[in-house]
Amino acid sequence: MLEAKPVSDSIVQMTEMVLPTHINSLNSIFGGTIMSWIDIAAAISAQRHSSRPVVTASIDALNFIAPVYKGWIVNLLASVNYVSNTSMEVGVRVEAENPIKNKRFHTASAYLTFVALGDNGKPTEVPKIIASTEAEKRRYEAAQLRRQSRLELRKSISKNT
Repeated sequence: MLEAKPVSDSIVQMTEMVLPTHINSLNSIFGGTIMSWIDIAAAISAQRHSSRPVVTASIDALNFIAPVYKGWIVNLLASVNYVSNTSMEVGVRVEAENPIKNKRFHTASAYLTFVALGDNGKPTEVPKIIASTEAEKRRYEAAQLRRQSRLELRKSISKNT
C-alpha cells in the first residue's frame, strides 16, 4: 500500500494572460480556452499527488460565472479533493484579475476525475489523501458525494443502453 499524501502536496497555482488569440467576437475569452487551462492545472495536480502519468476521465460541474476579457489575468488554483483506488477528483477554482482596476473575482469552477496509469498503461493504485484543514475535509466529503453520483449515473446509463 502506498503512503498517504497531504492535499498540500498536490496544490497547483497557474497564471495565464488573456491574449488576442484567446478571445471571441465579444472580446472575452473562449470557454474552451479556460477549459483547456483547467484540464492542464488539474492534470498537474493529479500527477503531483500520484507521481504517475494521468488521464482525464471526466469533467464535472464546469460552471462559468463571469466573462474574462482581453488583457486580463487568469489565476487557476487546483488540488486533489478525494482519492479512490486508481482515480482522483481534482477541484479547480478560476479567478479573473483586471490588472488595470486591481480587481479579482471568481469566474469559473470545475471538478475533474483523473486516473493514474502504471508502466503498463493500465490504471494503477494512487496514494490516499490526507485532508487536514476544515476546508480540505469539507471538499473531501463533498467529493465523496459527487463520486457516488457519478457512479450511480454511470450505472443508470449502462442499464439503459
